[in-house]
Amino acid sequence: MSSVNYNELRNAFEFVSSDSPSVQNAYISLDNGEIFWVSTSVELEETVPDDVTTSTRYLAIPHKNELQLGQKMALEFIDRALPDHYNTVASFFRKRGAYKRFKELLQAEGMLEPWFAYEANACDEELRIWCDDNNIKLIYTTAP
Repeated sequence: MSSVNYNELRNAFEFVSSDSPSVQNAYISLDNGEIFWVSTSVELEETVPDDVTTSTRYLAIPHKNELQLGQKMALEFIDRALPDHYNTVASFFRKRGAYKRFKELLQAEGMLEPWFAYEANACDEELRIWCDDNNIKLIYTTAP
């Protein structure tokens, strides 16, 4: 079983999810839990093993869409928190710029902070499940 620092994994997950799938990537070394960051849009100063994308010794950290944390999560939140706006939000996701309009609605309704908390909790839970499914032990550390 490999071990990885949860804070590092969460940061790498945010990096991977910060753009469209496959633009930003991160990989966990199954040998030592080290995380390697790769980008097709930004030059990174990190040294990455040549076989990071091809070897079974590395596991790609998923994009939020792979963990069903995009539109589905937003609609689940709206259904719970602002059910009268469900159809409006669902229509947002039929066009480009959906998250911008979604967050503008949340801001107008005073629900932006609850959304961020909901989103963070959902991401944490899905990452824990993903780690369990991939036989990765999470190490939690606290700041000094």
